[in-house]
Amino acid sequence: MQVNLSNTLKSMYSSQYKENNSLSNAIFLYMIRIMKVAIAQINSFIADFDGNMSKIIAYSEKAQALGADLALFPELSVCGYPPMDLLDQDYFVERNIQTLRALQQSLPKDIACGVGFVGRSPYTKGKALVNSYGIIVEGKLAFEQVKTLLPTYDVFDEARNFERAREWNVFEWKGERIGVAICEDVWRETTIPGVSYAGDPVKKLFDQGINLLCVPSASPYIAGKLLARHNVARRISRRGNVPFVYINAVGANDSIIFDGRSFALDTGGAFIQGASFKEDLFLFNTASSKETQPAIPQIAAYAGEEDLDVIEDALILGIREYMAKCGFTRAHLGLSGGIDSALVAYLAVKAIGQERVVCFNMPSRFSSQGSKDDAAELAARLGCRYTPLPIEPVFSSFLNTLETVFEKKPFDIAEENLQARIRGTLLMAYSNKFSSMLLATGNKSELAMGYCTLYGDMNGALAPIGDLFKTEVFALCRRINEKAIAAEGNIVIPESVLTKPPSAELRPNQNDQDSLPPYEVLDEILKLYLFDNLSADEIAEKGFEKALTADVIKTAARAEFKRRQSPPVLKVSQRAFGMGRRMPIARSVYETNI
Repeated sequence: MQVNLSNTLKSMYSSQYKENNSLSNAIFLYMIRIMKVAIAQINSFIADFDGNMSKIIAYSEKAQALGADLALFPELSVCGYPPMDLLDQDYFVERNIQTLRALQQSLPKDIACGVGFVGRSPYTKGKALVNSYGIIVEGKLAFEQVKTLLPTYDVFDEARNFERAREWNVFEWKGERIGVAICEDVWRETTIPGVSYAGDPVKKLFDQGINLLCVPSASPYIAGKLLARHNVARRISRRGNVPFVYINAVGANDSIIFDGRSFALDTGGAFIQGASFKEDLFLFNTASSKETQPAIPQIAAYAGEEDLDVIEDALILGIREYMAKCGFTRAHLGLSGGIDSALVAYLAVKAIGQERVVCFNMPSRFSSQGSKDDAAELAARLGCRYTPLPIEPVFSSFLNTLETVFEKKPFDIAEENLQARIRGTLLMAYSNKFSSMLLATGNKSELAMGYCTLYGDMNGALAPIGDLFKTEVFALCRRINEKAIAAEGNIVIPESVLTKPPSAELRPNQNDQDSLPPYEVLDEILKLYLFDNLSADEIAEKGFEKALTADVIKTAARAEFKRRQSPPVLKVSQRAFGMGRRMPIARSVYETNI
């Protein structure tokens, strides 16, 4: 009776009756049972079951102390996301279940706690595992929901490992009928090309009369995705006339960055959102009234293209997380005096601190004095250690050794790449000697066109800006300087780095544009090819010169063998090189023959 009365009063409170009745809002709020939902946005480390469990318990205790009735954690919070082929290891699956049972014994009482875990399939046919979400109450697994929609696009590979849900359950708690839709389950109406789903798990839950939808997620960061999440949530909330609670993972695992930014919205228009790129815990009240929400800062959605500051935050988090989870405390890189290495050095200092970053300038006979000066000035502005390490003696020795083998052939790409490989060798030697992580400095435009040297400038454990086109590198560097001027009155990245023509400086008077189209043109062609999967003819129809377009596509396709051997890149776009774009190396470049 109390539940029915509570639900009835909620409906009355959100209707015109609320305005016309003489009872005060205070009386209504006293009579209505308002459930407090704690959104626990945590950073789970893949396979660190003990660490993840400790974090879940600690955040649950915080939520209980705040008076929460329900604490919700992200998708696969017990084991971390994505587990990939660890799922082939039976002990990994068993540790998931053991940890779930340990949580039943250790979580605080008088609060329900929802966690994501890998479970064994309850079905007699299909895959052996499920991506599951359970709610623990008073030591019991009181509720479990299996994920329905299993994505296989981009970085996802869930249908390979998991069986989909065949029933959709409702969890009744403190007067609420709660439905759980795990991440992709709310993205049925996705606009991703080639992706469609026959089932609609959210409708299945609505049909059962839920009045609260909770969406635990491990949704990777992509520039501009936040607005899409908000739009999906508002559309579903309106369709079902229910509050929508979105619990997203935060942190980074390998190439994938999780931005957090969990949020909740209710049918009365209240909207609250958690922190960006860091762990957070905040409360959401289920009653449909802005007055009933806790006072936390409102964070606006980003309109259109993602703010450059947010991309910077994502890359900084990605570097910090990758290093920490791989066991590195120090980083180094080659600082050439060019814009790419300048940006990587800046991001590294922001991620782990100036005292833990070392920059090496490794000039050859072709390095300009301007580049050497720019590298030294940038390092001074960043406050990190800077060490010149000229490669001319080594280069000369290599040339002498190879003189007979090269048969007096003219200077060409062999000698150019030799310089890059000498630098790569020296940087890796430092890595081995001091257990320092080498950061590669290549950008997406260069990786796309193979304008990089295997075992040379491609050396490294991580490519922080490998998902930024060259034009985006310039834009982010300009934004960094704008912020520095506003905060401190001075720039960080020397102006000459931004204005001089990009050059690898591997031969006299070399410029990137000797080998590549202007980056403003190249990047637009690459976006149409890589993001929209357009052929040369289709790109040409958009106003680009056909022969140039065909040459760009051929060059990009033929460079796949290099990308297969490159370090992982931090993913910030809708399609990054690496696990999000798996292409055959040996193939016909058919896209130019249509």
